[in-house]
Amino acid sequence: MKIIQKVTNILTTLAVPVVLSLVIVRLLLTPAFLQLEYRMPYFPPDTYGFDQDERLHFAELSRQYLLNDAGIDFLGNLTFPDGDALFEERELSHMEDVKAVLEGVLLAFWVGAAVLALSALWAWRRGGWQPYTDALSRGGWLTVGLLLTILVFTFLSFDALFVAFHRVFFEGDTWLFKYSDTLIRLFPIRFWQDVFIAFGVLTLGGGAALGWGVGTRNQ
Repeated sequence: MKIIQKVTNILTTLAVPVVLSLVIVRLLLTPAFLQLEYRMPYFPPDTYGFDQDERLHFAELSRQYLLNDAGIDFLGNLTFPDGDALFEERELSHMEDVKAVLEGVLLAFWVGAAVLALSALWAWRRGGWQPYTDALSRGGWLTVGLLLTILVFTFLSFDALFVAFHRVFFEGDTWLFKYSDTLIRLFPIRFWQDVFIAFGVLTLGGGAALGWGVGTRNQ
């Protein structure tokens, strides 16, 4: 039983950063974040012709595609007023890749959530609530350590972090686009800088709250 308890505690600790970070990812994939980001006074305008309403409209459709069950025609059928396709084939292919990655990420969330739930059930059944909450606290501080690392890299060299992120999740240079491409016009580098910062700060806060809050109660 002691071995099972140790394994359960380790899995609980490791599951915390996964669940916390992916909860924040899901929050950043809401219409509210798009609305907030596009209305920031420093958010760069589109120099190729989209006004803010058009950008928000097409950005929202892009967000919806990533979370719904539709095929790529959901975006592929979109056109400019002159009838030209809104997205080129390269952009559509990338969005398919992003959707596949996101589906894997959300699966990881549910696996992590299941680990936490089953660990809690085990702790309740076996009277081991203290080791479980200790594992939660350690998971919170592990999250803090990981996110501090990400935030340091974000501020020191966002470009390097951005490139490394894409090389991990995407093959070759399929994620590179021209400034005139629709995806860059909708989601410029400033957007992604704010996404990384918001992700880091919110996840860091969640980890610290869990690590300190649960740890304090256990003392």
